[in-house]
Amino acid sequence: MRMRYIILLLGMLWLGVQAIHAQNYFWIGFTDKNNSEYSLDHPEMYLSERAIQRRINQNIAVDSLDLPVKQTYIDSVLTLEVELVHASKWLNGITVRCDSATLADSLGNWSFIREVQLTKPGMSTKSLHNKFADEQLSDRAPIDTSVYGASVHQIGMMEGQVLHNENFRGQGIQIAVLDAGFYKVDELPAFDSLWANNQILGTKDFVNPGDDFFSTNYHGMSVLSCMGGNIPGELIGTAPKASYWLLRSEENDSEYIVEEDNWVAAAEFADSVGVDIINASLGYTEFDDASTNHTYADLDGKTTRVTRGANIAASRGMLVFASAGNERDNSWFRIVAPSDGVNVIGVAAVDANFSPAFFSSAGPAVDGALKPNVSAMGYSTTLQRSNGTVGIANGTSFSSPVLAGMAASLWQAYPEKTAVEIKTALEESGHLYNSPDSLQGYGVPNMQVACSLLNPAAADITTENRSWTIFPNPVKDRIVLKSATNIQAGRLDIKLYALDGRMVNNWQLPAAPIVTLNNLETTESGIFLLLVKTKDGVETFKINKIR
Repeated sequence: MRMRYIILLLGMLWLGVQAIHAQNYFWIGFTDKNNSEYSLDHPEMYLSERAIQRRINQNIAVDSLDLPVKQTYIDSVLTLEVELVHASKWLNGITVRCDSATLADSLGNWSFIREVQLTKPGMSTKSLHNKFADEQLSDRAPIDTSVYGASVHQIGMMEGQVLHNENFRGQGIQIAVLDAGFYKVDELPAFDSLWANNQILGTKDFVNPGDDFFSTNYHGMSVLSCMGGNIPGELIGTAPKASYWLLRSEENDSEYIVEEDNWVAAAEFADSVGVDIINASLGYTEFDDASTNHTYADLDGKTTRVTRGANIAASRGMLVFASAGNERDNSWFRIVAPSDGVNVIGVAAVDANFSPAFFSSAGPAVDGALKPNVSAMGYSTTLQRSNGTVGIANGTSFSSPVLAGMAASLWQAYPEKTAVEIKTALEESGHLYNSPDSLQGYGVPNMQVACSLLNPAAADITTENRSWTIFPNPVKDRIVLKSATNIQAGRLDIKLYALDGRMVNNWQLPAAPIVTLNNLETTESGIFLLLVKTKDGVETFKINKIR
């Protein structure tokens, strides 16, 4: 009995020590960046050469959002015996931690402070939330004898081999993976080639920099394997030759809104080092502190801090992929932040038969905007397990990186294109583009179609097995399309391109057996390419326009 008492007493003392040292986290938003120490004329002071070049390549100006937070404001706050965790130049604020739970009272009268929010209380306990609980990994990987192994399905349904066979596997593209941890990425076989070829560019922990980085949560490791994994005959990722930044922004043992601020800080770091693509298989709805919970009304594409940060990331010329969420069989049901972002590519999950996964969150955004944007295989996705074997798992956590890696391979093939153009090609190549819905958006992108959209001059213009015939050709004032299959339903998306890639006209019309494109009298003379897209695919015709 005495021993039990001593153990109980020691336990109480330990909890007391924990309480003494537990710290509160606060978000502090500032009013301005007036009289900044930095200049828009010298972005090299706060952006890497690669980040600056990305903006130049896409005609994106460096603006006030790129300027770091004013150091004088930070220094003023630090006089209150608080510790700086990280800063956000995009949202103009900082995250700090301190013993005090009433920091807001001390800052209330400071004119340069716009807002103060407790984002994680010091007395927090292990969370009842486990956002990865429904994504448990399994040994049951289907058998396939190709070099891709079982991952052939998640790549093949997008016709990703079209790119891989031309050696477009992500070379030269940098991807930032924002996640909860990267357990044993330094040991597991799927990542051997990444290390051997110096494709792991670096790591950074925005949760607890003192942690052993490769001993944290498994989730980001499995996510990374969907893109960068390489075990011939078992697992090939969608971008096995891309380069990766591994950024830990998620605290798996709790769920507080500070993780949104970690996310934004990680995205800003990714931007600053010159990353091209961000994949974040993370989403936010409800928290251990219920007072900070989001509502569906917040998912309007521009409200939550994480969504605002994700939108800004995309505006800097990066592709931002975010999991739509696994909430459709839960009470939340809807998409999660930041996949609602107006500039973000929200990714739903489907199975190998293109059917929506039962758990994949439903859209639209609260204002009716189409969400999710697209979909990829997130049911029985093949990936690396933490025990060293290749297995399968379910979740939009895995459909998002499958597509993000594929986008890297596509962008490598068309490096002159902007992030917006790549995003548009992914959406317009979706198998549901003519009839998008709130479960899959535009559907599963097709790399063959995406390539045709990005480079019409290189599209297949053979005349065999066509669904359409066109006349007259040469063309003066109109083009008539006649369907060989008596098409009756759906929508036609038709574009006319010059050989230099300019789109000179476009039409969105109801499908019909005969369609007429009028008012071409003023179109310049020359050779053009006409792309006709239906729910069944894209056909390309060479047109001779005469006066």
